[in-house]
Amino acid sequence: MENAQLKYTPLLSNHKQLSARLGPFGGWMMPIQYKGIIAEHNWTRQSASLFDICHMGEFLIRGTARDMEKDLCFTSNLALMPVGGCRYGFILNESGGIIDDLVAYRMGEDEWMFVVNAATKDNDLAYLRQKLPPDISIEDISDKTAKLDIQGPLSSEIMKALAGDGINALGYYKHGRFELIGCNAVISRTGYTGELGFEIYADSRFAQQLWQAILADERVRPAGLGARDTLRLEMCYPLYGQDIDESTTPLEAGFEVFLDLKKDFIGKPALLKQRCDGLQKRLIVFTMGTRQSPRHGDKIYIEEKEAGYVTSGSFAPSLGIGVGMGYVENGYDWIGARVLIKNERFELPARITDKPFYRKGTLRK
Repeated sequence: MENAQLKYTPLLSNHKQLSARLGPFGGWMMPIQYKGIIAEHNWTRQSASLFDICHMGEFLIRGTARDMEKDLCFTSNLALMPVGGCRYGFILNESGGIIDDLVAYRMGEDEWMFVVNAATKDNDLAYLRQKLPPDISIEDISDKTAKLDIQGPLSSEIMKALAGDGINALGYYKHGRFELIGCNAVISRTGYTGELGFEIYADSRFAQQLWQAILADERVRPAGLGARDTLRLEMCYPLYGQDIDESTTPLEAGFEVFLDLKKDFIGKPALLKQRCDGLQKRLIVFTMGTRQSPRHGDKIYIEEKEAGYVTSGSFAPSLGIGVGMGYVENGYDWIGARVLIKNERFELPARITDKPFYRKGTLRK
């Protein structure tokens, strides 16, 4: 996609003022880094970082809880979610393939918000409009919603100074409404880095004010999508389009815990059949013995047999080694197995390990 066709967030001028390195991502021109990926990664683990995530999509879903019982589009039961709760789950196709992964928010008795990936937003919207029952309405509020994420062990103290003491009562995967520098915001205790953190949703007209107010605290620094990628990979969180997509199912990716099999949803019959027949591939995670990084598309060899492929890989700054995720044929996914990562640059040994790579985060503290 040509740069002229890319979309821009309301914070483009702020990123340029900070000399951010910009690049395309999911149809948007986004900040990749400011002072360097490793520096931003480490600062997030030690203090707090602010991320521009305005490119992601937000939909408002309206209907009664009884209407929501007829919903077949989300793998969790929206009717049973508590008001103020957040829930991770999937939109699937008839084959059980992942159309998108998202976080659902129950905003009120009859209102939910879906937060979806930027690159899949338009496809998600068309699919939901086609598949949701007629009693359930959907409104795309992406263009008028700003989304900023503050992540890091000091994020609670920083947000308390801006939004008041109530922020400390927000439990993990809960959200509430707060007044933040004079604007109304929805703030959730969620994130994608493994650290204590908050995601802020506000009118896009306030995006620059919020960005500047949060960065006014010297404990906060801006971070780009490069650091966000290494942080999420250290936690083994999947990236849509790399680790999961319509060719993979939640069972193959190891996310059965996010399927409510007590309710009906599109793709459920295919998943039940897949579970009965046995999986053909499984998502594994592995550590390299060196600082060298595997890359998306590298081949995974086990016992001299090509057994799979890498979906994500990077140097892990918190661990000091290369790490990766990928799919291997069923039967080659045992913890501790020695594997060989091959590409045109190297053939290096690695070892399949448990999730996550990084376990010292403040996520639930």
